[in-house]
Amino acid sequence: MKIFISGGCKNGKSSYAQDIAHKMRKPDAPLYYLATMIPTDKEDEDRIIRHKKDREGYGFETIEIGRDILTAASKCDKRGTFLLDSTTALLANEMFPPESSARPDAYKKVTDDLLQLLEKINSIVIVSDYIYSDAMIYDEQTEAYRRALAHIDKKIAAACDTVIEACYGTLITHKGRQQ
Repeated sequence: MKIFISGGCKNGKSSYAQDIAHKMRKPDAPLYYLATMIPTDKEDEDRIIRHKKDREGYGFETIEIGRDILTAASKCDKRGTFLLDSTTALLANEMFPPESSARPDAYKKVTDDLLQLLEKINSIVIVSDYIYSDAMIYDEQTEAYRRALAHIDKKIAAACDTVIEACYGTLITHKGRQQ
């Protein structure tokens, strides 16, 4: 089962995704948390600490993988259940690497890597932030990031069995069935 969950920031997506991944886990198979956030400030560090605390007791093995997400398939038992949180951070890491200038075409690599990851494993929950519906007009770089994330999310949602939107604590299933 491949599940895509999108919704606004701080809307319960991660907690819900953890519950789903835990329920999807097969006996005697590992449970992996693919943590994509590379912290850049205290707020990021606090969020990571909060997410780690939220995962306690679930049995996740955390794989810190902020870039080159496809390498997760070679580091993990493909029979396992995976939770990838999030495409939002993954794209930011690939698009805005600290060691070089912005890479506006990074979304192509992220999309290709995620689609290949979906082909290599059977059980995954992917989380993304829905950041494209407000009426604000942002600077060119931010708009490029929003378009890139929308492209990734559209491709991943099409490849997943189930697509769920978290909206103010309400879960809306747009494709497949809710777990």
